[in-house]
Amino acid sequence: MHLRTWVWAVVGCLMGLRSLGADPVVGRAGAQIETEYREIVTRTNQLRYLLYLPADYKADAGSKWPLVLFLHGAGERGSDLQKVAVHGPPKLVSQGRQFPFILVSPQCPAGQVWDESALVGLVDSIQARYRVDPARVYVTGLSMGGYGTWLLAQKHPGRFAAVAPVCGGGDRIRSLLPSQIEALKTLGVWAFHGAKDNVVPLSESERMCEAFKRIGVQDIQLTVYPEANHDSWTATYENPALYEWLLKHHR
Repeated sequence: MHLRTWVWAVVGCLMGLRSLGADPVVGRAGAQIETEYREIVTRTNQLRYLLYLPADYKADAGSKWPLVLFLHGAGERGSDLQKVAVHGPPKLVSQGRQFPFILVSPQCPAGQVWDESALVGLVDSIQARYRVDPARVYVTGLSMGGYGTWLLAQKHPGRFAAVAPVCGGGDRIRSLLPSQIEALKTLGVWAFHGAKDNVVPLSESERMCEAFKRIGVQDIQLTVYPEANHDSWTATYENPALYEWLLKHHR
């Protein structure tokens, strides 16, 4: 599947939490850009994204599908949506890989980091527009996206069945919030990191995993690649076991 077969879309995030409507726009190579305006309770933001639908999505009109949210790293920020497919699952889709889930891959604007309120708004939008199984929603991301994955796991654990942060880290104190602990305990977590990472130290993933274990998360594991530097994502996302692990989790 080439990049031109993606659904190109934009979610504009303003203030509040309700949908304000959508308009189709013709994009590159005749592809449709769906422009949806949503109200988010934080600051003004805008997310453009790539959307992949499984091959049988239209033919099987009665089924609901798992949803995977993929968060890229700092190097893919900006306004060139093709950058989103440089690494991870969207790269594999652009190379022809087919997945048995809906894949949404937003692009973080230049000079920003992942805004968890905007990401939750995007998930809400996809769930409203497509046949998503709400019990099978997952998030994964690399580097800056790994940080975003840990953040979503901590602040919105009940929204996801499992998470897979790659060479990321986060604020361990957030894991101690009483309102989230019960949902966190039942969250599946599989983290990945390179032992020789000189951009985000391995200790970042180790500390987050330890913080989750201390509050009672049992379904948690950390895979360390002994010879890998910062690129621990290529081996991770090319491994079919990751997707099998994600999809066996339900909320």
